[in-house]
Amino acid sequence: MVYIYPDRRATGFLEGTLEEGFLRISFEDINTARNLFGPRDENIKYLGKHFNIRANIRGNNLTITGDKKDLEATNIVIKELHDRVKKGYHIGLEDIDQVVFEVTNNKKSGLVQDHIFIHPTRKTITPRSKTQRDYIEAIKKHDIVIAIGPAGTGKTYLAMAMALHLYYNRQISRIILTRPAIEAGEKLGFLPGTMYEKVNPYLRPLYDALYDMVEFDRASKLIEKGIIEIAPLAFMRGRTLNDAFIILDEAQNTISDQMKMFLTRLGFSSKTVITGDVTQIDLSDKKSSGLVEIQTILKGIRGIRFVYFTERDVVRHPLVKKIIKAYETKRVVARNEQSQRKG
Repeated sequence: MVYIYPDRRATGFLEGTLEEGFLRISFEDINTARNLFGPRDENIKYLGKHFNIRANIRGNNLTITGDKKDLEATNIVIKELHDRVKKGYHIGLEDIDQVVFEVTNNKKSGLVQDHIFIHPTRKTITPRSKTQRDYIEAIKKHDIVIAIGPAGTGKTYLAMAMALHLYYNRQISRIILTRPAIEAGEKLGFLPGTMYEKVNPYLRPLYDALYDMVEFDRASKLIEKGIIEIAPLAFMRGRTLNDAFIILDEAQNTISDQMKMFLTRLGFSSKTVITGDVTQIDLSDKKSSGLVEIQTILKGIRGIRFVYFTERDVVRHPLVKKIIKAYETKRVVARNEQSQRKG
């Protein structure tokens, strides 16, 4: 069985052949090959965790041994990864995980078009689950997107990436990041310092996401110029936000009036993303959460999209996923016991 890619400029392969027990691929550009292989060939070695294969690299020539099924899948994965490298994307282990998942589940990957590319830093943010890809697509197509789900699912991080991507592509002129500064009404008076010193700790997660994608000096200049504004939710009152990308984080801790105030700030040529976790409401009256309420009030309105994440979408340490699942199981058990007592 022989795979030949005749358009060398498009594919970068000189020739790929799959024989009994062997897959041999040669690359026309040694630099592209090195970027694909990764530092110390770690990308190719990592494929051995997914498939029962062995790899040998000499220059721009790659030889892989294994059984036919694993070699066929590996060939498809390498071609997909190679296509990404040719388009200027950096390949990491998380990219390999995602492509392998797509290939082994018989789905056309097409993930390159789902990448979020941040031009000045050449950083590429890659969706790592179907829900994350749906989330990115929803932000592209809708003016208001509401993302609900547990911590660690990338709700805020991906929204930040999309905001930076749209700014550097001149589709918006500013980015506004906000969140309730403190639970149940932003009561900051007892804290020492100026207003900004009081609220800064509560906005730290938004800064962390920003600095992970844009180097500190560049991000600081954007903040100094007012292109990126990070402020507590109370500062949004009375404003109309045109030509902007607005992110409301930790929205589960807004009350109904705050949520209504925020939603009505949307101006022309703007996008709004609201993120939160309805299982971590810090309000004394959890039923008063604005995020809980809008799921009913805004349901079915054209131009607004709800995206729901689960523990399966968690992209932090594997233990985080298990912890979230354990708490969810406890919550379900407690709810069932309460129903039985009432019955």
